[in-house]
Amino acid sequence: MFEIEYEDEKSEARAGTLTVNNRIFETPGFLPVATKADVKLISPDELQEIGASGVITNALVLFLRPGLEVVEAAGDIHKFMSWDGIVFSDSGGFQMLNSDFLVKVTEELVTFKSPFTGSILDFSPELCVEIQMRLGSDIAMVLDDCPSYGSSYDDILASTKRTLFWAKRFRDSHKNQSQEVFGIVQGGVFKDLRDNCAESLVKMDFDGYAIGGLCIGEPKDVMHEVIQKTTPLLPPQKPRYLMGVGSPEDMLKAISCGVDIFDSVFPTRNARHNTVYTKNGKVNLGKEKFNSDIGPIDEGCKCYTCSKFSLSYVNHLLREYEYFGMRLATIHNLHFLVNLMKEAREAILEGRFEGFKGEFLQNYKF
Repeated sequence: MFEIEYEDEKSEARAGTLTVNNRIFETPGFLPVATKADVKLISPDELQEIGASGVITNALVLFLRPGLEVVEAAGDIHKFMSWDGIVFSDSGGFQMLNSDFLVKVTEELVTFKSPFTGSILDFSPELCVEIQMRLGSDIAMVLDDCPSYGSSYDDILASTKRTLFWAKRFRDSHKNQSQEVFGIVQGGVFKDLRDNCAESLVKMDFDGYAIGGLCIGEPKDVMHEVIQKTTPLLPPQKPRYLMGVGSPEDMLKAISCGVDIFDSVFPTRNARHNTVYTKNGKVNLGKEKFNSDIGPIDEGCKCYTCSKFSLSYVNHLLREYEYFGMRLATIHNLHFLVNLMKEAREAILEGRFEGFKGEFLQNYKF
Protein backbone atom coordinates (compact mmCIF):
# COMPACT_ATOMS: atom_id res chain seq x y z
CA MET A 1 0.00 0.00 0.00
CA PHE A 2 1.26 3.48 -0.87
CA GLU A 3 -0.10 6.55 0.88
CA ILE A 4 0.77 10.10 -0.17
CA GLU A 5 0.94 12.32 2.90
CA TYR A 6 1.73 15.67 1.32
CA GLU A 7 2.23 17.11 -2.17
CA ASP A 8 4.42 20.14 -2.72
CA GLU A 9 2.63 23.20 -4.13
CA LYS A 10 5.63 24.53 -6.09
CA SER A 11 6.79 21.28 -7.70
CA GLU A 12 5.70 17.67 -8.23
CA ALA A 13 7.52 16.52 -5.08
CA ARG A 14 5.53 14.42 -2.64
CA ALA A 15 6.08 12.68 0.69
CA GLY A 16 4.58 9.25 1.17
CA THR A 17 4.71 5.91 2.94
CA LEU A 18 5.09 2.53 1.25
CA THR A 19 3.91 -0.35 3.44
CA VAL A 20 4.41 -3.99 2.42
CA ASN A 21 4.09 -6.96 4.80
CA ASN A 22 3.98 -4.55 7.76
CA ARG A 23 7.34 -3.13 6.70
CA ILE A 24 7.41 0.64 6.23
CA PHE A 25 9.50 2.64 3.77
CA GLU A 26 9.09 6.41 3.87
CA THR A 27 9.47 8.39 0.68
CA PRO A 28 11.41 10.06 -0.78
CA GLY A 29 13.81 7.29 0.15
CA PHE A 30 17.06 5.65 -0.88
CA LEU A 31 17.71 1.90 -1.18
CA PRO A 32 21.30 0.77 -0.57
CA VAL A 33 22.28 -1.95 -3.04
CA ALA A 34 22.62 -5.45 -1.56
CA THR A 35 23.33 -7.38 -4.76
CA LYS A 36 24.51 -10.57 -3.05
CA ALA A 37 22.30 -10.13 0.03
CA ASP A 38 24.77 -7.73 1.63
CA VAL A 39 25.62 -4.06 1.36
CA LYS A 40 29.35 -4.08 0.80
CA LEU A 41 31.49 -3.62 3.92
CA ILE A 42 28.74 -2.90 6.45
CA SER A 43 26.37 -5.00 8.54
CA PRO A 44 22.55 -4.96 8.69
CA ASP A 45 22.78 -3.47 12.19
CA GLU A 46 24.92 -0.63 10.86
CA LEU A 47 22.43 -0.10 8.03
CA GLN A 48 19.68 0.23 10.60
CA GLU A 49 21.73 2.69 12.63
CA ILE A 50 22.31 4.74 9.48
CA GLY A 51 18.54 4.98 9.11
CA ALA A 52 18.05 2.82 6.03
CA SER A 53 14.69 1.02 5.95
CA GLY A 54 15.01 -0.86 2.66
CA VAL A 55 17.55 -2.46 0.33
CA ILE A 56 17.52 -3.88 -3.19
CA THR A 57 19.07 -7.24 -3.98
CA ASN A 58 19.62 -9.13 -7.23
CA ALA A 59 17.46 -12.18 -7.96
CA LEU A 60 19.67 -13.54 -10.73
CA VAL A 61 22.85 -13.35 -8.66
CA LEU A 62 21.23 -15.10 -5.69
CA PHE A 63 19.74 -17.73 -7.99
CA LEU A 64 23.25 -18.52 -9.25
CA ARG A 65 24.95 -18.23 -5.83
CA PRO A 66 24.20 -19.41 -3.19
CA GLY A 67 21.06 -20.84 -4.83
CA LEU A 68 17.39 -20.65 -3.90
CA GLU A 69 17.52 -23.75 -1.68
CA VAL A 70 20.07 -22.10 0.60
CA VAL A 71 17.98 -18.94 0.98
CA GLU A 72 14.79 -20.96 1.52
CA ALA A 73 16.48 -23.05 4.20
CA ALA A 74 16.89 -19.84 6.21
CA GLY A 75 13.23 -18.97 5.67
CA ASP A 76 13.39 -16.17 3.10
CA ILE A 77 15.72 -13.40 1.98
CA HIS A 78 15.02 -11.32 5.10
CA LYS A 79 16.04 -14.09 7.47
CA PHE A 80 18.94 -15.16 5.26
CA MET A 81 20.56 -11.73 5.47
CA SER A 82 19.18 -10.86 8.93
CA TRP A 83 17.36 -7.78 7.66
CA ASP A 84 13.78 -6.95 8.59
CA GLY A 85 13.40 -3.85 6.45
CA ILE A 86 11.78 -3.83 3.02
CA VAL A 87 13.58 -5.87 0.37
CA PHE A 88 13.23 -5.09 -3.33
CA SER A 89 14.55 -7.74 -5.71
CA ASP A 90 15.82 -6.75 -9.15
CA SER A 91 15.46 -9.31 -11.93
CA GLY A 92 19.12 -9.25 -12.97
CA GLY A 93 18.20 -8.51 -16.59
CA PHE A 94 20.82 -5.77 -16.80
CA GLN A 95 23.55 -8.27 -15.92
CA MET A 96 22.28 -10.98 -18.29
CA LEU A 97 22.10 -8.56 -21.22
CA ASN A 98 25.64 -7.31 -20.64
CA SER A 99 27.65 -7.95 -23.80
CA ASP A 100 30.21 -9.91 -21.75
CA PHE A 101 27.60 -12.53 -20.83
CA LEU A 102 24.80 -12.34 -23.41
CA VAL A 103 24.58 -15.25 -25.85
CA LYS A 104 21.17 -14.59 -27.40
CA VAL A 105 17.99 -12.66 -26.64
CA THR A 106 14.57 -13.41 -28.16
CA GLU A 107 10.98 -12.60 -27.30
CA GLU A 108 10.82 -15.91 -25.45
CA LEU A 109 13.90 -15.74 -23.23
CA VAL A 110 17.48 -14.64 -22.62
CA THR A 111 20.36 -17.06 -23.11
CA PHE A 112 23.47 -15.99 -21.23
CA LYS A 113 26.76 -17.22 -19.85
CA SER A 114 27.03 -17.53 -16.07
CA PRO A 115 29.65 -15.08 -14.75
CA PHE A 116 30.54 -17.65 -12.08
CA THR A 117 30.84 -20.93 -13.98
CA GLY A 118 30.72 -20.01 -17.66
CA SER A 119 27.82 -22.42 -18.21
CA ILE A 120 25.09 -21.43 -20.69
CA LEU A 121 21.69 -20.76 -19.10
CA ASP A 122 18.20 -19.77 -20.25
CA PHE A 123 16.21 -17.17 -18.33
CA SER A 124 12.54 -16.42 -18.93
CA PRO A 125 10.00 -14.07 -17.29
CA GLU A 126 8.34 -17.12 -15.75
CA LEU A 127 11.61 -18.30 -14.18
CA CYS A 128 12.22 -14.75 -12.96
CA VAL A 129 8.83 -14.83 -11.22
CA GLU A 130 9.56 -18.18 -9.58
CA ILE A 131 12.95 -17.01 -8.30
CA GLN A 132 11.63 -13.81 -6.76
CA MET A 133 8.63 -15.52 -5.17
CA ARG A 134 10.91 -18.14 -3.63
CA LEU A 135 13.30 -15.47 -2.36
CA GLY A 136 10.38 -13.88 -0.52
CA SER A 137 11.26 -10.28 -1.29
CA ASP A 138 8.59 -7.68 -0.58
CA ILE A 139 8.71 -6.10 -4.02
CA ALA A 140 9.68 -7.89 -7.23
CA MET A 141 10.87 -6.07 -10.34
CA VAL A 142 9.75 -7.41 -13.72
CA LEU A 143 12.28 -8.80 -16.18
CA ASP A 144 13.05 -5.97 -18.59
CA ASP A 145 15.36 -5.34 -21.53
CA CYS A 146 17.68 -2.41 -20.83
CA PRO A 147 19.42 -1.30 -24.06
CA SER A 148 22.79 0.43 -23.94
CA TYR A 149 22.97 4.18 -24.51
CA GLY A 150 23.59 5.03 -28.15
CA SER A 151 21.61 2.08 -29.53
CA SER A 152 19.64 2.81 -32.69
CA TYR A 153 15.95 3.66 -32.65
CA ASP A 154 15.09 0.32 -34.24
CA ASP A 155 17.10 -1.62 -31.67
CA ILE A 156 15.47 0.24 -28.79
CA LEU A 157 12.03 -0.22 -30.37
CA ALA A 158 12.62 -3.99 -30.42
CA SER A 159 13.97 -3.84 -26.87
CA THR A 160 10.92 -1.93 -25.63
CA LYS A 161 8.55 -4.42 -27.24
CA ARG A 162 10.39 -7.23 -25.44
CA THR A 163 10.13 -5.36 -22.16
CA LEU A 164 6.35 -5.08 -22.57
CA PHE A 165 5.93 -8.70 -23.67
CA TRP A 166 8.02 -9.93 -20.73
CA ALA A 167 6.15 -7.63 -18.30
CA LYS A 168 2.80 -9.11 -19.39
CA ARG A 169 4.11 -12.67 -18.96
CA PHE A 170 5.60 -11.77 -15.58
CA ARG A 171 2.31 -10.24 -14.42
CA ASP A 172 0.30 -13.24 -15.62
CA SER A 173 2.64 -15.73 -13.90
CA HIS A 174 2.91 -13.96 -10.56
CA LYS A 175 0.65 -15.49 -7.88
CA ASN A 176 2.14 -14.36 -4.57
CA GLN A 177 -0.34 -11.95 -2.96
CA SER A 178 2.14 -10.90 -0.27
CA GLN A 179 4.68 -9.71 -2.85
CA GLU A 180 4.14 -6.53 -4.84
CA VAL A 181 5.33 -6.17 -8.44
CA PHE A 182 6.73 -3.08 -10.14
CA GLY A 183 6.79 -2.56 -13.91
CA ILE A 184 9.79 -0.85 -15.52
CA VAL A 185 9.53 1.84 -18.20
CA GLN A 186 12.15 1.52 -20.94
CA GLY A 187 12.55 3.24 -24.31
CA GLY A 188 15.99 4.81 -24.26
CA VAL A 189 15.98 8.55 -24.86
CA PHE A 190 13.11 8.40 -27.37
CA LYS A 191 9.96 10.08 -26.05
CA ASP A 192 7.50 8.15 -28.21
CA LEU A 193 8.94 4.81 -27.04
CA ARG A 194 8.91 5.88 -23.40
CA ASP A 195 5.33 7.16 -23.77
CA ASN A 196 4.13 3.92 -25.34
CA CYS A 197 5.94 1.77 -22.78
CA ALA A 198 4.54 3.74 -19.83
CA GLU A 199 1.00 3.71 -21.24
CA SER A 200 1.10 -0.03 -21.86
CA LEU A 201 2.51 -0.83 -18.41
CA VAL A 202 -0.10 1.33 -16.67
CA LYS A 203 -2.82 -0.72 -18.38
CA MET A 204 -1.29 -3.84 -16.81
CA ASP A 205 -1.95 -2.28 -13.38
CA PHE A 206 1.29 -2.91 -11.49
CA ASP A 207 1.69 -2.05 -7.81
CA GLY A 208 4.35 0.53 -8.65
CA TYR A 209 6.37 1.77 -11.58
CA ALA A 210 10.08 2.24 -12.18
CA ILE A 211 11.93 4.35 -14.71
CA GLY A 212 14.82 2.25 -16.00
CA GLY A 213 17.57 2.56 -18.56
CA LEU A 214 19.06 5.85 -17.33
CA CYS A 215 22.40 6.87 -15.83
CA ILE A 216 24.13 4.54 -18.30
CA GLY A 217 26.14 7.09 -20.27
CA GLU A 218 23.61 9.61 -21.53
CA PRO A 219 24.25 13.35 -20.85
CA LYS A 220 22.78 14.58 -17.58
CA ASP A 221 20.46 17.08 -19.27
CA VAL A 222 19.06 14.30 -21.45
CA MET A 223 18.54 12.07 -18.41
CA HIS A 224 16.62 14.76 -16.55
CA GLU A 225 14.52 15.55 -19.61
CA VAL A 226 13.49 11.88 -19.84
CA ILE A 227 12.64 11.82 -16.11
CA GLN A 228 10.63 15.04 -16.38
CA LYS A 229 8.61 13.79 -19.34
CA THR A 230 8.13 10.19 -18.16
CA THR A 231 7.10 10.68 -14.53
CA PRO A 232 3.75 12.40 -15.31
CA LEU A 233 2.75 9.34 -17.36
CA LEU A 234 2.82 7.14 -14.25
CA PRO A 235 -0.18 6.84 -11.89
CA PRO A 236 0.10 9.50 -9.17
CA GLN A 237 -1.38 7.19 -6.53
CA LYS A 238 1.38 4.60 -6.96
CA PRO A 239 5.09 4.75 -6.04
CA ARG A 240 7.59 5.87 -8.67
CA TYR A 241 11.08 4.42 -8.59
CA LEU A 242 14.08 5.81 -10.51
CA MET A 243 16.49 2.90 -10.85
CA GLY A 244 20.26 3.28 -10.68
CA VAL A 245 20.37 7.03 -10.00
CA GLY A 246 22.05 7.98 -6.74
CA SER A 247 23.99 11.23 -6.91
CA PRO A 248 22.59 13.85 -4.51
CA GLU A 249 21.91 16.50 -7.14
CA ASP A 250 20.18 14.07 -9.49
CA MET A 251 17.94 12.69 -6.75
CA LEU A 252 16.77 16.12 -5.59
CA LYS A 253 15.98 17.17 -9.16
CA ALA A 254 14.06 13.93 -9.72
CA ILE A 255 12.08 14.43 -6.51
CA SER A 256 10.89 17.72 -7.98
CA CYS A 257 9.49 15.68 -10.89
CA GLY A 258 7.58 13.36 -8.57
CA VAL A 259 10.01 10.47 -8.08
CA ASP A 260 9.74 8.65 -4.73
CA ILE A 261 12.41 5.91 -4.59
CA PHE A 262 16.06 5.65 -5.61
CA ASP A 263 18.90 3.13 -5.56
CA SER A 264 22.52 3.20 -6.64
CA VAL A 265 25.89 1.55 -6.10
CA PHE A 266 27.51 5.01 -6.20
CA PRO A 267 27.82 5.66 -2.43
CA THR A 268 29.43 2.31 -1.65
CA ARG A 269 31.56 2.15 -4.79
CA ASN A 270 32.78 5.73 -4.38
CA ALA A 271 33.65 5.03 -0.73
CA ARG A 272 35.87 2.11 -1.74
CA HIS A 273 37.67 4.49 -4.09
CA ASN A 274 38.28 7.22 -1.50
CA THR A 275 35.43 9.53 -2.54
CA VAL A 276 32.88 10.81 -0.04
CA TYR A 277 29.89 13.14 -0.16
CA THR A 278 29.78 16.36 1.84
CA LYS A 279 27.33 19.25 1.87
CA ASN A 280 29.86 21.16 -0.26
CA GLY A 281 30.31 18.41 -2.84
CA LYS A 282 32.32 15.25 -3.40
CA VAL A 283 35.76 14.97 -1.84
CA ASN A 284 38.63 12.62 -2.65
CA LEU A 285 39.87 11.67 0.81
CA GLY A 286 43.03 10.01 -0.44
CA LYS A 287 44.78 13.31 -1.14
CA GLU A 288 47.84 14.32 0.85
CA LYS A 289 46.34 17.69 1.80
CA PHE A 290 44.03 15.91 4.28
CA ASN A 291 46.91 14.31 6.21
CA SER A 292 46.64 16.70 9.17
CA ASP A 293 42.96 17.75 9.04
CA ILE A 294 41.63 16.89 12.49
CA GLY A 295 38.03 17.90 11.73
CA PRO A 296 35.31 15.48 10.59
CA ILE A 297 34.70 14.55 6.95
CA ASP A 298 31.62 16.80 6.91
CA GLU A 299 31.05 19.42 9.58
CA GLY A 300 27.69 18.86 11.24
CA CYS A 301 27.30 15.28 10.03
CA LYS A 302 26.07 12.95 12.78
CA CYS A 303 27.13 9.62 11.26
CA TYR A 304 29.31 7.19 13.22
CA THR A 305 32.37 8.08 11.13
CA CYS A 306 32.12 11.84 11.59
CA SER A 307 31.20 11.49 15.28
CA LYS A 308 34.19 9.30 16.15
CA PHE A 309 37.04 9.89 13.70
CA SER A 310 38.94 12.74 12.11
CA LEU A 311 39.31 13.29 8.40
CA SER A 312 43.07 12.77 8.80
CA TYR A 313 42.50 9.32 10.34
CA VAL A 314 40.19 8.17 7.56
CA ASN A 315 42.62 9.64 5.03
CA HIS A 316 45.46 7.65 6.62
CA LEU A 317 43.49 4.39 6.48
CA LEU A 318 42.49 4.89 2.87
CA ARG A 319 46.02 5.76 1.77
CA GLU A 320 47.17 2.54 3.44
CA TYR A 321 44.36 0.54 1.73
CA GLU A 322 42.93 -0.48 5.08
CA TYR A 323 39.46 -2.01 4.91
CA PHE A 324 38.37 -0.13 8.02
CA GLY A 325 38.93 3.12 6.16
CA MET A 326 36.68 1.89 3.32
CA ARG A 327 34.07 0.86 5.90
CA LEU A 328 34.13 4.27 7.55
CA ALA A 329 33.79 6.01 4.16
CA THR A 330 30.92 3.67 3.24
CA ILE A 331 29.07 4.37 6.49
CA HIS A 332 29.42 8.10 5.90
CA ASN A 333 28.26 8.01 2.26
CA LEU A 334 25.20 5.88 2.97
CA HIS A 335 24.28 8.03 5.97
CA PHE A 336 24.66 11.13 3.80
CA LEU A 337 22.22 9.91 1.13
CA VAL A 338 19.71 8.31 3.51
CA ASN A 339 19.73 11.46 5.64
CA LEU A 340 19.44 13.70 2.55
CA MET A 341 16.23 11.88 1.63
CA LYS A 342 14.92 12.28 5.20
CA GLU A 343 15.69 16.02 5.06
CA ALA A 344 14.00 16.27 1.65
CA ARG A 345 10.94 14.49 3.02
CA GLU A 346 10.79 16.83 6.02
CA ALA A 347 11.10 19.83 3.70
CA ILE A 348 8.21 18.56 1.56
CA LEU A 349 6.01 18.01 4.61
CA GLU A 350 6.78 21.55 5.79
CA GLY A 351 6.11 23.10 2.36
CA ARG A 352 9.68 24.32 1.76
CA PHE A 353 11.15 21.70 -0.57
CA GLU A 354 12.11 23.96 -3.48
CA GLY A 355 13.98 26.27 -1.11
CA PHE A 356 15.72 23.28 0.49
CA LYS A 357 16.71 21.92 -2.93
CA GLY A 358 17.93 25.30 -4.15
CA GLU A 359 20.10 25.90 -1.09
CA PHE A 360 21.60 22.42 -1.28
CA LEU A 361 22.44 22.69 -4.98
CA GLN A 362 23.93 26.16 -4.51
CA ASN A 363 26.43 24.79 -1.99
CA TYR A 364 27.03 21.37 -3.54
CA LYS A 365 29.81 21.37 -6.13
CA PHE A 366 29.50 18.57 -8.66
